[in-house]
Amino acid sequence: MRVSRELLIIYAAAFVRALGVGLLGVVMGVYLFRVGLDATRIGLVLAAGLAGGTLATAIVSYSGDRLGRRRTLCLLSTLAAAGAVGLVLAPSFGALLVLAFVGMLNGMGTDRSTAYALEQAILPGLVSEHNRTWSISWYNVLLDGGGALGALAGGLPLLLRSTGIDLTHAYRYTFFGYALMQALTAILYVRLSPAVEAIPVDPADGRLSALTPETRSVVRRLAALFSIDSFGGGFLGDALVAYWFFHRFGLDERALGLLFLTVHLLNAVSHLGAAWLAKRIGLVNTMVFTHIPSSLFLIAVPFAPGIKSAVVLFLLRESLVEMDVPTRQSYVMAVVKPHERIYASGITNLTRTVAWAAAASVAGALMQHVAFSTPLIAGGSLKITYDVLLYRGFRHKKPPEERVA
Repeated sequence: MRVSRELLIIYAAAFVRALGVGLLGVVMGVYLFRVGLDATRIGLVLAAGLAGGTLATAIVSYSGDRLGRRRTLCLLSTLAAAGAVGLVLAPSFGALLVLAFVGMLNGMGTDRSTAYALEQAILPGLVSEHNRTWSISWYNVLLDGGGALGALAGGLPLLLRSTGIDLTHAYRYTFFGYALMQALTAILYVRLSPAVEAIPVDPADGRLSALTPETRSVVRRLAALFSIDSFGGGFLGDALVAYWFFHRFGLDERALGLLFLTVHLLNAVSHLGAAWLAKRIGLVNTMVFTHIPSSLFLIAVPFAPGIKSAVVLFLLRESLVEMDVPTRQSYVMAVVKPHERIYASGITNLTRTVAWAAAASVAGALMQHVAFSTPLIAGGSLKITYDVLLYRGFRHKKPPEERVA
């Protein structure tokens, strides 16, 4: 697969952004707990960050090509940097909600940002159809690799404290580091060429092609299904799962950093396995028949008798759960026309983010008022429901490369 300059820039920016997302996924929930927030308020702050990303994704879905893809990516990175700086300067709960929203701060540990949706629309235009799934798989490898290193950095506040720095200041330095990562991604996006922009149907007046009714129908159906999957995933963000292990088994930030480093490394390797498997059994089959076992492992975690068995079950889940990510993204981009990709990517990611935010906003309350392990069981059950419905509805709708075969 030929790697172009634009592809390298997007890969690099995605990696750097993932470093920050992995870091926040480990430290944000524990940080909010340390500054006095209970589980319900932690969930609301996480939901506010996702809500900000939701609004941005909605705007980009319909106006991203008119605004310009490079310009939009730069603006998103700048807002994220500003939100992180404000996070450590605003002690009140209300201010935290506002800054999380404006900065689109993602404490879920997995990148679901507007930039993520926009990059998915750009990538297929930079490679051939037969290399689409592999290019998206490598993209996700870099996201999870960056997330793994970011998760490892989750122990940074305690490391800084061991040198004599107050824990509050240690967290401040950590979040300023996140802001610098976002600033670096903005610099990288500036270097993208016009090749990443949408091609107008009429170069003379710059008009873009209209969406077809068939595409609207397919995207709506997929978006509805993805919302079920994402609602289940909203119960399972890294920040809340880290808090679950912290509260249930007493794992500190260092241990959590190592755990989620392993998680993201397993996720990264699984993306390449997904591309290999999809070439043999198809995109939809790969999505479904790897996802169901992962959910069963997840549901078993709360019933584990001790920390060792809980961690093993959780890692087994993580070795499979992300195999549907590059295959899902590739499938969505394959069943629409090239000029419809930003809409398809934006809408499907938008509905996923809305569902994710909705679940995240109540996950903390469920932990506090129903049962502490409710999010894990509910999340796994919803994901299995999604897999069954997806297979029933789309197993016969093949992407171009599978129809040729």
